[in-house]
Amino acid sequence: MASVARKFHDETAHSPYSVRTSGHTLEWDIKPFPFKVYTDVPAIPLPRDADVVAVPTLEALARPAPPAARLTLPALTALLYYSAGVTKKKSYPGGGEVLFRAAASTGALYQTEVYVIAGEVDGLEAGLYHFCPGDFTLRRLRAGDVRGALAEAAAEPALARRAATVVLTAIYWRNTWKYQARGYRHLFWDSGTMLANTLAVGDALGLAPRVVTGFVDAEVNHLLGVDASREAALELVPIGPEGAAAPAVGALAPIAHEVMPLSSDEVDYPALREIHAASALASAADVVAWRRATPPPRREPRGPLVALPDPPRDSLPLGEAIQRRGSTRRFSHAPISAAQLSAALWAGTRPIPADVPDGLVDLYLIVNAVEGVTPGAYVYWPGAGLELIRAGDFRRESAYLTLEQPLGGDAAAVLYFLAPLDDLLAASGDRGYRLANLQAGVAGGRAYLAAYATGFGASGLTFYDADVVRFFAPHAAGRDAIFVTALGRASGARDDVLLSKTISAPARRT
Repeated sequence: MASVARKFHDETAHSPYSVRTSGHTLEWDIKPFPFKVYTDVPAIPLPRDADVVAVPTLEALARPAPPAARLTLPALTALLYYSAGVTKKKSYPGGGEVLFRAAASTGALYQTEVYVIAGEVDGLEAGLYHFCPGDFTLRRLRAGDVRGALAEAAAEPALARRAATVVLTAIYWRNTWKYQARGYRHLFWDSGTMLANTLAVGDALGLAPRVVTGFVDAEVNHLLGVDASREAALELVPIGPEGAAAPAVGALAPIAHEVMPLSSDEVDYPALREIHAASALASAADVVAWRRATPPPRREPRGPLVALPDPPRDSLPLGEAIQRRGSTRRFSHAPISAAQLSAALWAGTRPIPADVPDGLVDLYLIVNAVEGVTPGAYVYWPGAGLELIRAGDFRRESAYLTLEQPLGGDAAAVLYFLAPLDDLLAASGDRGYRLANLQAGVAGGRAYLAAYATGFGASGLTFYDADVVRFFAPHAAGRDAIFVTALGRASGARDDVLLSKTISAPARRT
């Protein structure tokens, strides 16, 4: 019998037939509001003099800074800003305005929400907080130190000793408004892209971030006070130094703060709730057992490898790269250098500090215009090089594979993240589906960072699932397509945007 995750993946796969017969249209009058706003909790403005992350991007990805002696409010503010903050805006005639965030999000829908469980943060009382990028504030939802309750829910005693933990959740409707049930995949692509920023900034600030993917879902959602039928916890990120363990707090009382409605109506997608429930963990013992699962074995190259040069020695400061980041809407056919491609591939396959093994996603790619690299289809082996699957000009094929979008054909290179999904689900159960999509999202997010830090652009794309696997066959046998990121040089002038040079609250307030 197929797992719930296998069934969900197959039923939400894109094909030329499914796309053309969907019938789904966007109901603009109920498009969700992009910020979650608690209306019965006072706002705490965040400091404008937060830490500026000036470490070169590739250096930040390569090696963490020495551990910080304490976690300060300015450092926490920088982490929140560079992970989920509003970094720039574009204004239109007539008063229209679009606010851009630090991390990419499918459809610019920004369904990922950020909470902070603070214990030992200089300048911030212990408690549970929600971060609102719209007015650049925190709102305290629970008073007191609840790190012990989080540690129990995650079967991770260190969480009770770390200065704070950032919790990423997702509001389903913000994404399903456009992408329907398939949006479940996007919850992990987008939180993964955000985590790429969080990990890089946390390392640059000496906060030793780590991703925790195993926890008792119902207990963490209860701690946050979210309605799991509409919003749920996805990942935990402990940050800051360890100190004395927080005291046990016993059973937490429920909380249900008033929240501004996202829209006048919502559409429910039961398939999304079904896969999330099927991939949940019910007890601390289940969390421990799940972490002990043996991941699928890693493969080895089958043929000769094409060596790539080292990434460029210079890269923009991490904070500046994040502020410049966007999603390129048109690529020229101009090439990028082999060193630039090397930087994106290296960044995308860096180890992820986490409670479970990484490396669950393979990186295939189509090279269209990279100096010194023959156009063709390849698979990348971290630390070794490119294995040529077949040479050729595949611009037309790559555009077709990426839902017939010109971006996929115009890009200098397109990264296709594939995973041995059946093997992963057999080893880790339905929660393994979360891991595959999350690790692909982190990899794509890091490729984004490397691209903007070394002088070119990137964009996430959706795809025809089975056709991607067929294109890379027989090499990709036993794999499923998970995520796609296109790389290249922007075509024409850049959009006129106001680039913030310092951290500040955005002009628009909720």
